[in-house]
Amino acid sequence: MIRAACILVIASSISQIQIAAAFSTSPSSTSSVQALLSGNQEQIQSLKNVAKSISTDDDDAAVVPTNDVFYLRYLLETSYENDEERIEALKRNLEWRKSDGKHIVMSAHDAIKAARSDENSKKWNNKPVEQAAPHSDRIGKYLTSVQCITTSLPSSNDLVYIVRAGKIDDKALMSSVSVDEMIEFFLYVKEVNAAIADIRSVETDSLIKVITCNDLSGVKLVGGSSDFRSALSLSSKKAVELYPALSGRSLLLNLPSLLGALVKIFTPLFPDAVRKRIRFEKCEPLKNVDNLMQVVKSGDVRDEFIEQIDMLSYGE
Repeated sequence: MIRAACILVIASSISQIQIAAAFSTSPSSTSSVQALLSGNQEQIQSLKNVAKSISTDDDDAAVVPTNDVFYLRYLLETSYENDEERIEALKRNLEWRKSDGKHIVMSAHDAIKAARSDENSKKWNNKPVEQAAPHSDRIGKYLTSVQCITTSLPSSNDLVYIVRAGKIDDKALMSSVSVDEMIEFFLYVKEVNAAIADIRSVETDSLIKVITCNDLSGVKLVGGSSDFRSALSLSSKKAVELYPALSGRSLLLNLPSLLGALVKIFTPLFPDAVRKRIRFEKCEPLKNVDNLMQVVKSGDVRDEFIEQIDMLSYGE
């Protein structure tokens, strides 16, 4: 199980939920990765040939991935209208990885190697991942295990991002970094989790997805940092382009009463696919803990949390 503070993606508003509407909400364990890879071998090789055509001998595997699951996700992404659109999306991703995103993906993959450096590659050491994050010396003090953490669901091996937006001092945070620096941090986080999802997909023979679990306890409906919201919005938009078929269901938990009332009004207006992708519920295990390590470490709190999130992630 991965225990990683500040490995997160935050859905900051209802308007951002629509980006994940195309993905399945069924447990990953129902999809054999080996069967998917075997059944799509020809198409995967075709995408790898596209990657090879725009890569050079100097490109690291972090820049031009060799894991077939990376390419399989392009085939499973349902938002592409045709193969041409799929190939163009892959090309844009690789161009980003070779240019603006190179330092992000290189740092992320080097950190993952260090985090899994024990002889069995089962014990996760999060320190290298935290230290390699862009601008972590300034951001790390505001995003700790109080605000965010990553764990996994035993039933499916899917990753779960847990984020407590109401606990983030976004104004103080954004007084220390620029919008562009915050975007780099968020994309680094996404790259780490995407790479881990691909690695564990092969190891577990199940297509690993990422479930976003937003605890909105204490969230203020007005105020906050507009720069932080901008960084969230821009990084989320970019991440959708870079990481196809990765997102699972988005859970918005413990909404403030006024926001909950608005949700009841507007949810029926969402397309069916969007309504299936999001859940608005109460989650007492999150609401009642001071530090998210309490839902990661073994014990009654984790057991209750896992049971509820498992139901919300895959139930109707």
